[in-house]
Amino acid sequence: MTIEQQKELGKILWAIADQLRGAMNADDFRDYMLSFLFLRYLSDNYEQAAKKELGNEYPEANGHITPLQHWYEENPDDVSAFEDLLRRRVHYVIKPDYLWGNIADMARRQNDELLNTLQKAFKFIETESFDSTFQGLFSEINLSSEKLGKRFKERNDNLCKIITKIAEGLSRFSNEKDTLGDAYEYLIGQFAAGSGKKAGEFYTPQQISSILSAIVTLDGQDPTTGKKKHLESVFDFACGSGSLLLNVRREIKEAGGSIGKIYGQEKNITTYNLARMNMLLHGVKDSEFEIFHGDTLSNDWDSLREANPAKKPSFDAIVANPPFSYRWEPSEAMGEDARFKSYGLAPKSAADFAFLLHGFHYLKEQGTMAIILPHGVLFRGGAEERIRRKLLDDGHIDTVIGLPANLFYSTGIPVCILVLKKCKKPDDVLFINASEYFEKGKRQNQLRMDDIEKIITTYQFRKEEDRYSKRVSMEEIAQKHDYNLNISRYITTSAPEEVISLEDVHQTLDELEKKIVTALNKHNEFLKELGLLLLPK
Repeated sequence: MTIEQQKELGKILWAIADQLRGAMNADDFRDYMLSFLFLRYLSDNYEQAAKKELGNEYPEANGHITPLQHWYEENPDDVSAFEDLLRRRVHYVIKPDYLWGNIADMARRQNDELLNTLQKAFKFIETESFDSTFQGLFSEINLSSEKLGKRFKERNDNLCKIITKIAEGLSRFSNEKDTLGDAYEYLIGQFAAGSGKKAGEFYTPQQISSILSAIVTLDGQDPTTGKKKHLESVFDFACGSGSLLLNVRREIKEAGGSIGKIYGQEKNITTYNLARMNMLLHGVKDSEFEIFHGDTLSNDWDSLREANPAKKPSFDAIVANPPFSYRWEPSEAMGEDARFKSYGLAPKSAADFAFLLHGFHYLKEQGTMAIILPHGVLFRGGAEERIRRKLLDDGHIDTVIGLPANLFYSTGIPVCILVLKKCKKPDDVLFINASEYFEKGKRQNQLRMDDIEKIITTYQFRKEEDRYSKRVSMEEIAQKHDYNLNISRYITTSAPEEVISLEDVHQTLDELEKKIVTALNKHNEFLKELGLLLLPK
């Protein structure tokens, strides 16, 4: 499927969403619509696997909505063994009645049992399809909600209408693996645009995601050598809908590399479910990712709480877009937490450095971390200044990138990207001021492809450019600027004032005066010929 077709599919589905959600909140409707897309994907994937395994035995539909319904009826004694085989092949099972083809047909026929069948389908996928990957996946989808209608029939009718429209929109496009994944991503972005500040809970704009992904997939010790051939692991501890992790995966795969396993953590249950769906929709097998539902700052993921340093998990690449200046309540015990002990605790008023230190703690020695933060972390005093000083003294802050304002749906403030490494070669910090390189939009500003490439290339080759980028020694940062990383201290975007030569100005004025006298004399000659009064010299 071409990029144009992907965009067209996304626009068609968004038009359906915009048309059908009525008075329903956009966030609520998002969860219904994306769940139906996910069911369509699971069904397509499952039926393709079934067809491959059954080969010539795969039947014609023969009056059934899906061929599998026919096969199940004809081969009742073989169903259990067949499902065991499919569990090994695609890691899950869906009963024929719950496949998208049957659900869509019930919707077209306005079947009164559609709502009940959907409820059974979601419950089956969550509890019986296979393992923990699907547990609670549809927990936030309430098919009995009055938002769908006050009475059962009204809810059933609305579901019939929504599913029929989605089925019609999807029927015009192929069912290739990434088609629905790309449509899913597009819809997440569109719903984010309508969610205002709430969008920050689940979505990092693709343009910014592209920058972080490109940075962490370059060789950490020598970015000039290009992309890494393999990332064993990538981690996002505030992963939202998972788009940032998927961008890292896409970045390294498009460069001919490979990735081991994807790890994410998300506190919001709805967003956690979006992330798991997003992974599967993009063809990431359940064995290739692990998304944990829990609180990052309290570190309630048992896998990360390994006390033995030799067994502590660590990651090749870490990316994150955590909540900006999030208020938190650190306990006294957290002061002894291995993540914070060497640096101190971030203030209650802003957990920005707490998130940063959490991720940095799990970064491999040769790894790269890129995190989006508000500019305050660059210059605020108190506890944040102490953390910043130690990170700088230990040589862990590699690059500071200032981005334009109004790039996010959740805030209009300009933000920065900090690139951190545990082992970095240059004894300086690269500052990039990209704040004036963007295209102004109606609601949000946009980074153009050239703007993105300029940032990435400048980082990769550590290039210096007047009024854009500069390498600053640790000595200058410490002694001249007292560990303040405010980008404007090191790079000014204003053009230098033109130096005026008084001698040149005097000469220009002298020449102008001579021209005036010459013109006046000539004019008076004309007046004299006409017998008129002469102008005074």
